[in-house]
Amino acid sequence: MSEELKPCPSCSSPYGYATGPDSYACPECAHEWTVAEGNEETGLQIKDANGNVLQNGDSVVVIKDLPVKGAPKPVKAGTKVKNIRLTDGDHNIDCKIEGFGSMALKSEFVRKA
Repeated sequence: MSEELKPCPSCSSPYGYATGPDSYACPECAHEWTVAEGNEETGLQIKDANGNVLQNGDSVVVIKDLPVKGAPKPVKAGTKVKNIRLTDGDHNIDCKIEGFGSMALKSEFVRKA
């Protein structure tokens, strides 16, 4: 389980805590939600290079060679990435790529598989 606190989509309390791998609860209003529901309620909508809406758990394919700082080779175009997690920020996809480990990608460089 994660120690990360998420804001409650119902009452905006900053103390929402993890109750499972993808579920959260608010101690102030007792609202319970999943990560996917929280993203829908807050209006977080991330699209790939072709304009398809991405969701947590989707598989994507890298569409261009991406250089990686500290790695001798780039992530090659055509690399399939499974079970992505969507986040806020510039690099809005968290994932694990075989041979590279945990990475953050920009959605503009992937397409839905």
